[in-house]
Amino acid sequence: MTDSPPIRVLVVEDDPVAADAHVMYVGRVPGFVAVGKAHTGAEARRVLDRTPVDLLLLDLHLPDVHGLQLARSLRAAGHHADVIAVTSARDLAMVREGVSLGVVQYVLKPFTFATLRDRLVRYAEFHAAAGEASGQDEVDRALAVLRAPTPAALPKGLSGPTLERVTLALRGRPDGLTATGVAEAVGISRITARRYLEHLVDAGRAARSPQYGTVGRPELQYRWVTGG
Repeated sequence: MTDSPPIRVLVVEDDPVAADAHVMYVGRVPGFVAVGKAHTGAEARRVLDRTPVDLLLLDLHLPDVHGLQLARSLRAAGHHADVIAVTSARDLAMVREGVSLGVVQYVLKPFTFATLRDRLVRYAEFHAAAGEASGQDEVDRALAVLRAPTPAALPKGLSGPTLERVTLALRGRPDGLTATGVAEAVGISRITARRYLEHLVDAGRAARSPQYGTVGRPELQYRWVTGG
């Protein structure tokens, strides 16, 4: 990828904080460059009319149009950029519809930098494929790179279901929670809660700060990070 022009990405996301985070994420992946951001479908069309774009990082729930409707109108207008859809929806019928509109990957919110990086690296490998396949095996391998991302492994001792419960507890409290508060909400020990919270911090999905005014040693306060 180092000898090829960077893959140009347009971030289309209505939440300004999330849009800035996604632009930052794209810029951290070698071989990719964010060429702009748009908060509405109309703004995305204007950017595409004046700026070459290879890939859209597209939020499906925009204030003026659904992301798939935008993708359909862009195809009709002659724009051929691929699409990585960003959504909290889990409707498989929508996933099937997106395939016909150039949606090459779906990323479910909330996601970490590591998740997006994996999708972008795989897309880059698929994007770089050229020439004629030697046979069915080579075609299958090219599609497998794009369609079968490897789930990120959790640190030893952490489980997916418990991480989901900790995540939901933290997201439900915009003012934040301590490890003790999470432990009580989820039904796990404070030490275990702290491990899960620190994992979320390391993944960029949570932030921590000291909680003052507590008798004895103050506890750290954890809060969910928008767009993480």
